[in-house]
Amino acid sequence: MSSPSPSTPQQLKKALVASGFEVFRTLAEEVVLAERVRENLILDSGVRVGPLPDGRLRVRIVVRAQRTDFPNDDEAALFARCRDLARTAVAEGFAEDATNVNAVKDPVDPDRTLDTFYELLLKREVASVDEAVPVIRYALSLEKAVHGTPSQR
Repeated sequence: MSSPSPSTPQQLKKALVASGFEVFRTLAEEVVLAERVRENLILDSGVRVGPLPDGRLRVRIVVRAQRTDFPNDDEAALFARCRDLARTAVAEGFAEDATNVNAVKDPVDPDRTLDTFYELLLKREVASVDEAVPVIRYALSLEKAVHGTPSQR
């Protein structure tokens, strides 16, 4: 029998670390997991886990396309690229949760946009941390960024 799911992101963070995951940051409603690129460098993995009011957990994946990779695509085409990349996760029980457009501003000149990310958020709800562990491992294994070849750009 598994223990009850953590009810706050801080409790969830402790449970995820105890399950062998690295945390990139803890937000108000979810924990962002880390991806270790090198021994001394971790990045946002694009996988997030958050407690739900009913005691279950929500595992989310952020699939992203960058405007600079596909400058001739409109917003609909960029989200279509994200949905195409997300097909594998959808086949494994994830569902589209939301879309998001994030402008990346120049830190020196906030009026200048360096790039724009088109994000598709997928979710899958699970009953406990124990049930979440294989789902999270699967989510971490996925490619989460759409990449194009020069001919597609």
